Amino acid sequence: MSRVSNNPVVIPSGVTINLAGQKLKVESSKGAIEHSIHELVEVIQESEELKVSANNSSKSANALAGTTRSLIQNMVTGVSTGFEKKLEINGVGYRAQVQGKVLNLTLGLSHPVNYAIPDGITIEAPSQTEIIVKGIDKQKVGQVSAEIRAYRSPEPYKGKGIKYADEVIIRKEAKKA
Repeated sequence: MSRVSNNPVVIPSGVTINLAGQKLKVESSKGAIEHSIHELVEVIQESEELKVSANNSSKSANALAGTTRSLIQNMVTGVSTGFEKKLEINGVGYRAQVQGKVLNLTLGLSHPVNYAIPDGITIEAPSQTEIIVKGIDKQKVGQVSAEIRAYRSPEPYKGKGIKYADEVIIRKEAKKA
């Protein structure tokens, strides 16, 4: 039995839930997110909370109930407070700046990298070595952050590249002559 799905999802004020059959829509002033619920999972709305349960006692139904509860919680959190990931750029001459709907990166390559910012995501560059990715969809924020990081992931000798703000780069010792 999934213990995650036993906890109800509390709906904060300002967030509206539309549950029509197996379609769930969560919306607020920040935006709206839709999700289709698997047929092995049942979602029940009671006043200011959502309860998730499995339709039968199979192992996959219990697992899907826990996963669905986590997805719904992330949707509610996203439309109420939002998600953000911070990236740091390390390296001489490495910098980032936002121009309209494009993130311009100079990463020591033979060409500048222009990353088109997808819909539903906002990117800020408070300084030349910081990037903040914000949005209401946790998966999309993580995916965009991973794509930006992949342009120049940090190397283990000098730590040059793009890394998450909370990421620890394990450094290697240079070769001895």
